[in-house]
Amino acid sequence: MPEADYTWLPREHLLSFEEISTIVDAFLALGVHRLRLTGGEPLLRRRLPDLVAMLAAKPGLTDLALTTNGILLTEQIDGLKAAGLGRVTVSLDTLRRDRFEALTRSDALDRVTAGIEHACRAFGALKIDAVVIRGLNDDELVDLVEYARRVNGEVRFIEYMDVGGATRWSPALVVSRDEILARLRRRYGSIEPVVEESSAPATRFALPDGTTFGIIASTTNPFCRSCDRSRLTADGLWYLCLYATAGIDLRAALRGGTWGAELAALIAAGWHRRDDRGAERQLMLGDGRRFVSVDALRQDPHLEMHTRGG
Repeated sequence: MPEADYTWLPREHLLSFEEISTIVDAFLALGVHRLRLTGGEPLLRRRLPDLVAMLAAKPGLTDLALTTNGILLTEQIDGLKAAGLGRVTVSLDTLRRDRFEALTRSDALDRVTAGIEHACRAFGALKIDAVVIRGLNDDELVDLVEYARRVNGEVRFIEYMDVGGATRWSPALVVSRDEILARLRRRYGSIEPVVEESSAPATRFALPDGTTFGIIASTTNPFCRSCDRSRLTADGLWYLCLYATAGIDLRAALRGGTWGAELAALIAAGWHRRDDRGAERQLMLGDGRRFVSVDALRQDPHLEMHTRGG
C-alpha cells in the first residue's frame, strides 16, 4: 500500500469465484495452462481454498501457483495444499526487522518466516521474491541466498521497477542484474547461467555448489518481446501488460451475458491486437519518464501496479 489513505475497491465490484472460474475456462479454451493467484495480497480473500479447489480441478490447467507476502500463510497453507495448490512464492525483500517494518509498515517478519517454513513443509520447496533497492537492502544479497538455501527455497532478485506514481522510484535506486551478479561472484566465485527453455521472466543461475537463484531484469533488460503473460484484476479488468494504462473489462462482458465461446473470442481478439512494450518504452524514456500523480491514483486505483498483480 504505497499511499497512506488507500482507495479500496467496492466489494460488489469484485469478481465472484464463479465468475473467476468462468473467465478461467475461456482462457483454458484458448490454450492457457498456467495460472497464478496474486494481489495485492490474495490470502486476504475469504474462502480462498474454495477458489483454489475450483481452479485446480479444471482439465488443461498444468500449474496453479500463489504469490503472497506470507503473513497469513501459516494459518492457510494446509488448506491451500489440500485444495490443490501446486506451489508458492513468498515476497521477502529483507531479513532485517527494522527494514521490514519500514517497507511493510508492520512488525510481521517472524510471521512471514514462519509461513515460509510451513510452506516448505507442505510443498517441499518454494520461491522467494526479493526486490533489490540500492541503499535499502542491496547489502543483503548473500544473506538472502543463504536464507533461501536453508529453507530449501530459490530466491529471485527483482530489479526495482518504476511501478506507479505513489512510489519513490528513480534510476539511481536500481541495482542491475550485472551488478547483482558481480556482487555475488565476489562472494561465491564462478556463477553459471542455467540453460533451460522457459518463458518465465527470471533468468536462473547456479553457484559452484549447485545452489540456484534467479534474476528478473525487467528494468535494465526488458523481456517484452517474449512475454506471454497477462493479468486479470480482482474486479475483472484484463491487462495485457503490467504497464498498460487501460484494460479490457471482462467483468462487464460477463455480467452482460458474454460467456463461453463468445468470451473466449473476446479474449482472443484482445490478445491478437496486443502490441504492448511497456518496459521497453520505460527504458527508452530513461529519466524523462513521467508517473501518475497520487491524486490521479485515488481517482483510478487501477493505475497503480499493486492492483494488477505487480
